Amino acid sequence: QVQLVESGGGLVQSGGSLRLSCAASGTIYSSYVMAWFRQAPGKEREFVASVSWRNNKKSYAESVKGRFTISRDAAENTVALQMNALKPEDTAVYYCAADDPDSPPGAISAYDYWGQGTQVTVSS
Repeated sequence: QVQLVESGGGLVQSGGSLRLSCAASGTIYSSYVMAWFRQAPGKEREFVASVSWRNNKKSYAESVKGRFTISRDAAENTVALQMNALKPEDTAVYYCAADDPDSPPGAISAYDYWGQGTQVTVSS
């Protein structure tokens, strides 16, 4: 079992920055991928970024490439999402997810473990 707790959300003006953190407890195997998803009001949950625990391979949604950076700290079992140049359309609840995926890392179905989410609001 893996428990995930997100932190770092808040209210920021357009163009600003926020750093989200996800702390994992339990066993994170080297085969795991950890990811960030987000869900805006009235919309489906969507992939933001992922990182492989084994080789630090990273993937990003097109909408955040060049603005967001995902990073992991294997010693601390944490994953961070640095978000720069934030836009109002980035407003959403951001969720951390983890698992040994049998689907592409951008698929919601690839993950069994989810955090409770942290709200990010970007004002225009």
